[in-house]
Amino acid sequence: MTDGFGQGWTVAYNGAGTVYLATATRDTFFIGSCIAFPWSAILASSSPAWGSTTRQEVPGVPPIADPIASTRRLGENLAMPILPKERDPRLITIRRGGSLTDEDHHLLAEWAALCAEHVLPFFEDACPEDARPRDAIAVGRAWIRGEVPMRDAHRTAFVANAAARGLPDPARFAALAAGQAVAVAHVAAHYLGAAAYAIRAAAASVAVGNAEGARLQELGWQRERLPATLRELVLEDQRTRNDICWGVFTG
Repeated sequence: MTDGFGQGWTVAYNGAGTVYLATATRDTFFIGSCIAFPWSAILASSSPAWGSTTRQEVPGVPPIADPIASTRRLGENLAMPILPKERDPRLITIRRGGSLTDEDHHLLAEWAALCAEHVLPFFEDACPEDARPRDAIAVGRAWIRGEVPMRDAHRTAFVANAAARGLPDPARFAALAAGQAVAVAHVAAHYLGAAAYAIRAAAASVAVGNAEGARLQELGWQRERLPATLRELVLEDQRTRNDICWGVFTG
């Protein structure tokens, strides 16, 4: 199962009926919320936990009692597909066969960064020492300026996603918004994911009875900051993808 960016793990299987929550970047494999192994160490390892048919449980990492249900919940809560099965060519760059110019790609990336940045305090209040989501937004802006290659920006999305694990919803969604924002460098259509997660963060930060008002307020704040040249495209995209974005763009 992928993590919503088209690559990376959400579960790891130890060969003995035990499944663990996991994820991966190009360089590192993560198990649970805090254990990380370089790929080189994994590939070179002869540990029974990795390299033999008689496998051991990974020390310190509790197995998932119901891996299928847990994987489904992970997909629903962390990696619901923001991207449609059929991509809008207006959100695909010219070099990839679409019609999106670099200038408009950068405008979408900056708007996504604004959306994610607006709810970043929800994360930083919960995790004041964790700079990963803020750094991810900065990397996205560095990509806009031409200072960071797309591949580096794409990898940073996984780092921001990892910061979301195990947190209350407002902080979790704020971190995921940052991950989506920096992922715009790789796939422009992720811009809407940044906006959607930011709205979810705002709605989750208030009492249930006030959530709808908070959702509409955040949605309005975002729309006021849409680039004028892209406003109609984004509003149409919100209507088209609303169902796979938790309905947050209704209104």
